[in-house]
Amino acid sequence: MLVVPGRLETRTGGYIYDRRIAEGLRARGWPVEVRELDGSFPRPTPQALEEAATVFAGIPGGAIALVDGMALGAMPAIVEREAARLAIVAIVHLPLAAEVGLDREQQAALETAERRALAGVSLAVVTGNATQALLTRHKLAPPRVVVVEPGTDPAPVARGSDGRPVQLLSVASLTPGKGHDVLLSALASVPHQQWHLTCAGSLTRAPATAARVRTRVQTLNLAERVTLVGELDEAALADRYATTDLFVIATLRETYCMAVAEALAHGLPVVGTATGAIPDLVGEVAGIVVPPGDAEALAEALGRAIGDGDLRSRLAAGAGRERERLPGWTQAAESLAAALASLEAHA
Repeated sequence: MLVVPGRLETRTGGYIYDRRIAEGLRARGWPVEVRELDGSFPRPTPQALEEAATVFAGIPGGAIALVDGMALGAMPAIVEREAARLAIVAIVHLPLAAEVGLDREQQAALETAERRALAGVSLAVVTGNATQALLTRHKLAPPRVVVVEPGTDPAPVARGSDGRPVQLLSVASLTPGKGHDVLLSALASVPHQQWHLTCAGSLTRAPATAARVRTRVQTLNLAERVTLVGELDEAALADRYATTDLFVIATLRETYCMAVAEALAHGLPVVGTATGAIPDLVGEVAGIVVPPGDAEALAEALGRAIGDGDLRSRLAAGAGRERERLPGWTQAAESLAAALASLEAHA
């Protein structure tokens, strides 16, 4: 059983991970049913919690329940009640209290709830080493924690544009943690004018952030050089990758960053931030990595990459080598299946 908040078809990294893992487990003979909870998680309404309790009560005793951490951490009482009869496995993309933009009171409440919930799980699956480190405060350590990084699908190498203007692409929902404000500030101070940025990602998940980014585009006089296209389906996004020259992302906190891996799969050079697995994915040959939130450093890196076609070519060649090292979804599913089989063996 896989339990997720909202629609599994939602096009964000976390949901894509959950969906692909479910597909991979089914391909290996695991009977994975999906239960979609109310979309109000991780701040569930009372009705959403009642419905979640009904869902869990209907799972047969002894079964393995894979639960997305965005839901699990917000319903500790349900987890505590069901942990004795179910093998509950948390899929933790990012601890709830680590979300960017929370105040101290919100952080404290979420951390307390998530600690209670995680105490009742049989296993926690984390999607990157950065998350594993964050879970130490919840007193979770191997063998109760296993890292299963996302896979990446093979993709055709981007053909790029003619370089005038240099086509930049950023793929991230417009939410507080993705750093669009920092990216726009950095680009506004780049001396080169021959560039165009396309931002692909949901404009509705955090309406206040999306509104602020739109305003920022206007106040920085970037309206002719920045396009917010919203959420794209797989085919439309592939078309964007094909004509891109440089992938850029200013995310403030990640556990892995599937968007960077996808960009590398297209052989694109990357200018990004040192969070999650981004430094490991990019290495020293496929891009330039700067500290999160440092608009000045990001501007310098963007200035170099936009203004120097030879540099972009060298980084693209490095990306072409790195793309060959990217693990696939088959490997991810095999790793999780092995962890679940071990769990069953010790039941």
